[in-house]
Amino acid sequence: MSGAAGPGGPALEAVDVTRSYVLEGVTVEALRGVTLAVEQGDYAAVVGPSGSGKSTLMHLLGGLDRPTTGTLRVGGRDVSAMTEDELAALRNRTIGFVFQSFQLLARTSAVDNVGMPLVYRGAGRAERRRRAQAALERVGMGHRLDHRPNELSGGEQQRVAIARALVGEPQVLLADEPTGNLDTRNGADVMALLEELNAEQGVAVVLVTHDLEIAGRARRQVRVRDGLLEDAPPRNQQHQGAVDFDGGSVR
Repeated sequence: MSGAAGPGGPALEAVDVTRSYVLEGVTVEALRGVTLAVEQGDYAAVVGPSGSGKSTLMHLLGGLDRPTTGTLRVGGRDVSAMTEDELAALRNRTIGFVFQSFQLLARTSAVDNVGMPLVYRGAGRAERRRRAQAALERVGMGHRLDHRPNELSGGEQQRVAIARALVGEPQVLLADEPTGNLDTRNGADVMALLEELNAEQGVAVVLVTHDLEIAGRARRQVRVRDGLLEDAPPRNQQHQGAVDFDGGSVR
């Protein structure tokens, strides 16, 4: 099964999505009607105050959660009609994830950490190592193949995490505070790497950040507040397409 979107179509698309949770008998509306698209090759930053809904939005775009209402398409496919296994397989082929806390397996070498997503595709050990080594070389970590996370610096661990996100050749890389646990120099190196992957290899990059300087480097910004895009049209307005990240205009 391929996760590729149709020619020219968005890699990820949300149309009037909401997400509600019930906490101790109280309904919390984390997203209240958001419409946007992540085009192939995009570079966007999701920004907003704590509790604004930006992390919920990232989880939905990544197929880690489903909307309460509205339509979410991953790789051109509507997730509402998919089983959990189908969605997991599509997510594995379409999206790479990078987290603030790296989330590497502590007792596992860099090359085996990177190859982990390929296990779920049924790739054999030799193929996993070959592809993982190539991904590590892409991020400048080809000399650390057999090192465990505790033998690597924070910046090196994040590079390994990026290699893991890239090993499946995704259309989109979703990065949640990718520099949050790094010092200024390593953070700048990681951002330069993400921007290089976007510019030279066409990987769409969407990052959640509270750092406005980092957000300002993106070509587009998604500003989320109180579960809405700040410049989005009203929910009851007829949608003809996707809201542009930084303008609120309808395509």
